[in-house]
Amino acid sequence: MAIMEGPLSKWTNVMKGWQYRWFVLDDNAGLLSYYTSKEKMVRGARRGCVRLKGAIIGIDDEDDSTFTITVDEKTFHFQARDTDERDKWIHALQDTILRHTQCFSGQTRWNDLHSVSSSLLDFDKKLTEADAYLQLLIDQIKDLDNVISQCSSDADKTQLTAVRDSANNVLEAVKHSIVLLQIAKNTTHPVNGFYSVCNGPSSSEGKLKQSDKNESEGLKSLNEFIPDVECAVECSEDVNIDKLQGNLNLVVPETSYSSSDDEDFFDANEDAISSVQNPNIETANTGEERRLSHTHRLTSQDYDALYEDDEEELGSMGGQGSVISHLLSQVKIGMDLTKVVLPTFILERRSLLEMYADFFAHPDLFITIPDFDDPRDRFVQVIRWYLSAFHAGRKSSVAKKPYNPILGEIFRCFWHIPTIQEIDDSPKLVEEGPVPWATQDHLTFIAEQVSHHPPISAFYAEHVNKGISCTAHIWTKSKFLGLSIGVQNIGQAMINVLKHNEEYILTFPNGYGRSILNVPWIELGGPVTVSCPQTGYHSNIEFHTRPIYGGRKHRITAQMFAPSEKKPFVTVTGEWNGIMEAKWSTGETEVFVDTRTIPIIKKRVKPLGEQEIYESRKLWKDVTAALRIRNVEAATEAKFLLEQKQRQEAKDRLENKEKWETRAFHEIGENWMYDKSLQIRLSSKENPKQFVEDEDI
Repeated sequence: MAIMEGPLSKWTNVMKGWQYRWFVLDDNAGLLSYYTSKEKMVRGARRGCVRLKGAIIGIDDEDDSTFTITVDEKTFHFQARDTDERDKWIHALQDTILRHTQCFSGQTRWNDLHSVSSSLLDFDKKLTEADAYLQLLIDQIKDLDNVISQCSSDADKTQLTAVRDSANNVLEAVKHSIVLLQIAKNTTHPVNGFYSVCNGPSSSEGKLKQSDKNESEGLKSLNEFIPDVECAVECSEDVNIDKLQGNLNLVVPETSYSSSDDEDFFDANEDAISSVQNPNIETANTGEERRLSHTHRLTSQDYDALYEDDEEELGSMGGQGSVISHLLSQVKIGMDLTKVVLPTFILERRSLLEMYADFFAHPDLFITIPDFDDPRDRFVQVIRWYLSAFHAGRKSSVAKKPYNPILGEIFRCFWHIPTIQEIDDSPKLVEEGPVPWATQDHLTFIAEQVSHHPPISAFYAEHVNKGISCTAHIWTKSKFLGLSIGVQNIGQAMINVLKHNEEYILTFPNGYGRSILNVPWIELGGPVTVSCPQTGYHSNIEFHTRPIYGGRKHRITAQMFAPSEKKPFVTVTGEWNGIMEAKWSTGETEVFVDTRTIPIIKKRVKPLGEQEIYESRKLWKDVTAALRIRNVEAATEAKFLLEQKQRQEAKDRLENKEKWETRAFHEIGENWMYDKSLQIRLSSKENPKQFVEDEDI
């Protein structure tokens, strides 16, 4: 089974140097074969191959495009087009090497498997405990850093710095130990089946049975052992070995070989090479056409329907152990993950800009804020909406990552709110608003990716007839924390209630992807604040992370304070994705928000066929469609082309000394503000000349 193919340069000899060759990575056979051209590959005229069992990959820190493979007492030198292409090959090669080098022996008996499976739960429990203590150590080192920064004595600062450095060394050692333990477990007991190294006399009658995919039910027997396949073969249900060997079309050699010493010069397929060097050129590769044919046949209506489906459960990451181990080999505790490329299979089928729209999944709660006459009641309603704003953003119980928006990408939508009585029988379109095809009775939303470094997203929502709007900007900073990934949400939101001349300023909790080597799940954590400078009402909200032992997930505590008061007039507790209860200072209690029963009102998005090229759904349509049919290879390639286009455009701007111009938002001070907010448009009616000047900018 070829999992990757394409052109690379191979070092042949001193006289001929680097030569293009067409390479094919066969995952089943554990071989990297190469040919002098793609046509020669089709005819089976292999020029040489590298056996990957026991191979070692090497890279040169001073050259970001070359790598080596050392095996069978030989070292093979390869050169990719750039760092990204090299990393794709190394990623795939390491996956195959791991499968064929650290295989689980097919001769293991059922009794051995059964006894091992009984200890897996204990292993997971201990590993979880170790990760929890790791997080405590991280927090303690962070506290120590704060003490050092505030220390006035140079002698004390020197001693504390030495302690901190020693603690960091311990932290790094513990982190690597935990990661290696989890990888070892995933390799030895993969939940998606075993790999077996087979040696013995030939027999074409054998069949290989798949192990049960659920670890909690125990590891199943391998049933029949197949002694006739020399290389490691992925276990799949009822695979016939005769058929399997016939599909390989390759004889696995006893050792790696190369014809470098006497080979003549042949170029690989020039069309294929040029398409790799320039991703904007359409490829004539028939294999590529076959791979993407499912997505290319989709109509605009089909693409729109993709976003109505619920996300499938990702399942355990155990079956992706080699992918995760390759990822973790690049990172250290506390490292910023902004530039680390995550595997495509953990992506959620939508852009981060669209996910931010889910803050308004309960628009009825948001637009009724101005309806309350008492400032305290308005503040309570702000908190009620805010605490309801997080659960709808999770399409699955398993943590998945939305697409990183492309610079200049936008997302627009609106909500029709049936529970709100329309003021006019024929409401007017708000043509100057963020969504020109929506009316004054709709809540409208626009988001734009305004910066790439750092990755800043800005969004704006408004309801004209209610006289309320919300402007926000967020940029995320991700860090590796051992068996978790922490995402710090930096920025704020500002709600304007024009009728009462009030502003509410809100911050955002941090996010954590837990158990990234097993079944990843998301939790929110950290303090946030909500305040109204005009009235003095304010609130402190704490999103609690799960404690080491016992306790519930997703808990929150919110306290609301009146102006100049030190005791809260109401305290809210519960789960941000469940039931939250309020206890008033008078002793009364009530259900504050029940996210399980309040209806989610779906956003309305323009059909994909009518969208602009840089709108999120149209921009990511090929990635989304490929993920929907679980074609990870096509999704990865479509994602790569988008990102490569963004890199090329940034390079062109740099060479031409051009500055990127945002479309709908501009930075004012430390905040990103929407250019045509409801406030600006209303004030422009008093000064229409100024508004015309703004329009011309």
